Parts: sequence; C-alpha cells; structure tokens
Amino acid sequence: MRSPGNIMKLVFLFITSLLFFVGCKQPPETAETAESVDVAVASDNDVNMIAPNFSLKTLDDESISLSDYKGKVVVVHIATTWCPFCNAEVPYLEALYQDYKDKDVKVLLIDVKEPKELVREKLKDKYNLSFPILLDLDGAVASSYAPKDVLPELDRAEVMLASNLIIDKEGNIKFMSLLDSKNFDAELIQLKKRLDELL
Repeated sequence: MRSPGNIMKLVFLFITSLLFFVGCKQPPETAETAESVDVAVASDNDVNMIAPNFSLKTLDDESISLSDYKGKVVVVHIATTWCPFCNAEVPYLEALYQDYKDKDVKVLLIDVKEPKELVREKLKDKYNLSFPILLDLDGAVASSYAPKDVLPELDRAEVMLASNLIIDKEGNIKFMSLLDSKNFDAELIQLKKRLDELL
C-alpha cells in the first residue's frame, strides 16, 4: 500500500508532466498563419502594387509628395525614435543614400506620430542624416501601406514600423520588408540586392 506522501509525489509528477506537454504544443493555427503571412510579405521581392501617394512635411516644413519623385527609384523607411530596430537600420540608410544618390535613387524616412523636435534630436541630429525625414503625425500614411492580413490586431501604422520599401520609377512597390526579428536585416543587404536589380 502506498503512503499518502508517495501518492502526493505521483500527483505532483503527473501535473508537472501535463503542464510540460501543454506548454510545448504547437501554437494555434491563427498564430502560424499570421507568421507565415509576415514572412511571405517580408521576403517578397516583387510586390508590384501601386504605392499610395502621400504628401508630408519635412522637419523644415517643406512639403514633399511621393509623386514628386516620379521617374526615380525611391527607398522608404518607416520609423519612430523609440524603435530599436529602426535605430539599428538608420546608419545603413545614410550609407545607402550616399552610395546611390548619384544613381537617381531617393531615400525618405517617414517618422510616425512623433513631434518634430524629438525627431530632429533623436534621428536627424543623432545620426547626422542628410536625406529627407517626413512627419506622418497621425500615422495615416504608414497605415495606408500596411498589408491588411498581417497582424490585424495591431494599429495599422505600428505594423509598418521598421519596414523598408522600394518604389520603382513608375510608382510600383517592388520590395517590402516588414519587421521580422528572427531574420532582421539591419544592414539592408536584401534591399540593396533588389535595388541593384532595378537600376
């Protein structure tokens, strides 16, 4: 006959084993689907959809529209000052701008929902950026670029943080990388590869 102490040990072992197996089971199908969509969009080098036009103010109150750059290739980075992934990419964006500025390539950074002086201090001045920084004060422009089937529970502007796009001379999105922390490409290697293919 087993003692009460042994029975309690067996019950504890059973509960511990049960919790272990429950914790290791596959995530729900919806989570898998969202991740696969995210990766698919991030790795799609030929998105080929028309880029929504926008008009935003720079830090110097100059209005810039995407349509101003018709006939040029445009690289767009969507960011905030508090996003560590954005901050990791910004120096490489400046290097990319310097490398490609004589090849009819424009670089734009769109900051989402932050005041001008904060953006000037934490992005332009901190990283000594020489390409235009645009202020998307209500997040409407970032939202207009967000794929509807990716992370639908998030604010649409937040989905686009740390994303990079290449828009070709005809205004089509030819590359879109959404943030994928497992395969983060801070040095913009895939973007530059696609950019070279378009030039």
